[in-house]
Amino acid sequence: MKFIHTADWQLGMTRHFLDGEAQSRFSQARIDAVGNIGQLAVDEECDFVVVSGDVFESNQIDRQVLARALDAMAATPEVTFYLVPGNHDPLDAASIFRSNTFRERRLPNVVVLEDSEPLPVADGIELVGAPWTSKRPLQDLVDQACAAAAPPAALRIIVGHGALDNRSPDASDPALISLERLEARIEADEVHYVALGDRHSTTNEGTTGRVWYSGAPEPTDYREEDPGNVLVVELEPGRIEVAPRSVGKWRFRQHQCHLSSDTDIDSLQQWLDALEDKQRTVVKLSLVGSVSLDQKERLDRLLDHFADSLAALETWERRSDLVVVPDDAEISTLGLAGFANDALGDLRELAQSSDPAEAVRAQNATALLHRLTRSAQ
Repeated sequence: MKFIHTADWQLGMTRHFLDGEAQSRFSQARIDAVGNIGQLAVDEECDFVVVSGDVFESNQIDRQVLARALDAMAATPEVTFYLVPGNHDPLDAASIFRSNTFRERRLPNVVVLEDSEPLPVADGIELVGAPWTSKRPLQDLVDQACAAAAPPAALRIIVGHGALDNRSPDASDPALISLERLEARIEADEVHYVALGDRHSTTNEGTTGRVWYSGAPEPTDYREEDPGNVLVVELEPGRIEVAPRSVGKWRFRQHQCHLSSDTDIDSLQQWLDALEDKQRTVVKLSLVGSVSLDQKERLDRLLDHFADSLAALETWERRSDLVVVPDDAEISTLGLAGFANDALGDLRELAQSSDPAEAVRAQNATALLHRLTRSAQ
């Protein structure tokens, strides 16, 4: 028996660094991933799909997002999607899963696990959900679901959401999931697979090979280690096989550049040129070093060019320290006199300020003055 384990779709998510057109493509990619997961289930001959929490970004998403998500799942009616509410979309009074749109448009192949009652889903297989009913639970919901369910009459899959205690720095959080108790239940043959959501990187937890985070099917941030996957799980008595399958299309890339010469700028251009599928790639650059006014002008033109072709191009301010140092030859070619020349002298002094913010402002102003003067010549 095979099924797909996925989580953290967070449909309706917005990213502050994406403009309107790029945000639309990002949103559509997440809906497309739902349809692709359904088709993968058909291709892999999987019996069903479990979605371990955070199906939606919140309980207040646009109705159109919900309608498109349900349409995407409806595209493969032979595949049943079992959804568990997570911390983003808890099963509270305002739950999206209780909205009129969800109730009216949901087809029979979409099932919400609203409690921890064991649910037979295939011959010899049952699901036990651990849904969030608020944004701040006061207990380990997965352990609570395991304890509340009757002894297993079949192979049991726990579908939950949240952080494991072995990964959290806050040991006082009552909602942390106990990995030790989960593994004890696995050893006692009470649980046969634990499908978790919340961690966006695909991760095999513990030592049993039966506790997994699937990761998010589409990346959402630079810090994620292995996103863009779902898990194809094959389960039978005494045997389990878990295989990641890549479904994500977007990429988040960080890159540190040490700039002090035209050759360094050439290298940055080559790195940016080599990026594939730029319209679905988000880049954050850390710029460190010192450049001349001419080099800064060239760098600005380069970044403007790639900002137009990439989904987004950001500068990592906290890890950037790029100093613009005009040389005497560059200053002399500007031909400034009077007030303009005095202003340039003041800016060169301020560029050496011990106040980093003031120094950066002066360097940027010097570069702008250089660019404007050159364009007027």
